[in-house]
Amino acid sequence: MKNLGYYNGKFDELDKMTVPFNDRVCFFGDGVYDATYSRNYKIYALDDHIDRFYNSAGLLDINLPLTKKEMKELLYEMVKKVETGDLFVYWQATRGTQIRNHSFDPKIKANIWIVLKPAKVKDVTKKMKVITAEDTRFLHCNIKTLNLLPSVMASQKAESIGCEETILHRAGRVTECAHSNVSILKDGKFITAPTDHLILPGITRMHIIKMCKKLGIPVDETPFTLDELFSADEVVISSAGQLAIGASEIDGKPVGGKAAELLKKIQDALMEEFYEETNI
Repeated sequence: MKNLGYYNGKFDELDKMTVPFNDRVCFFGDGVYDATYSRNYKIYALDDHIDRFYNSAGLLDINLPLTKKEMKELLYEMVKKVETGDLFVYWQATRGTQIRNHSFDPKIKANIWIVLKPAKVKDVTKKMKVITAEDTRFLHCNIKTLNLLPSVMASQKAESIGCEETILHRAGRVTECAHSNVSILKDGKFITAPTDHLILPGITRMHIIKMCKKLGIPVDETPFTLDELFSADEVVISSAGQLAIGASEIDGKPVGGKAAELLKKIQDALMEEFYEETNI
């Protein structure tokens, strides 16, 4: 198959898949998700993504029908059915199927969805143009839920003016991007917002911290401001699909470019790990 959709044991190419009308996701966006990439049919950092997925589900009392081991086995089984092993690997759990009602039956089992489509991790050497916007999301950003409308609108605004991402802030404190984490390099130090309720604990962010410690680069997990963002030596946008890419421009103003060697050292370490984990 060129791509693949899965729903509770049924699978087919994406444009042939359907789901029940009463799936709670249709009315409430009631569910959680996670995503990563595969190369050579090997899924990158899957254990970390599965742990976050099950943590998100637990925080919302979503009754998952599979163990972590079973979920990983299912993902690998589905990946092998696609023509290419270089894939965007996405999965979600919706609370279940039930006649529309705000409250829910805690006993219903979650519905499992999987989406697989050909894709490769972005070229980390190509810098990004981004914009900023007020963070209007709810205060549970640490949970990877399906309630993504503010992120959708922020992403669309960026794309409409030829940019690739939107950096969000609350009263001047930088939180994260519409679909990525954002960190900075300043005076030889990697500075990234703490994993409180205002940001998602990014898996790539976690791997960058691990790489920095391995490379002897100091890490500071503290909030930083828009002023610090614009004056940073480098602005680092991180996610599963792009690992760590520097920003060249924010709101039309040039940024970064002052610690290119340090950024490259981090990027090289991440790419080396990615290739090692996904080699045949």
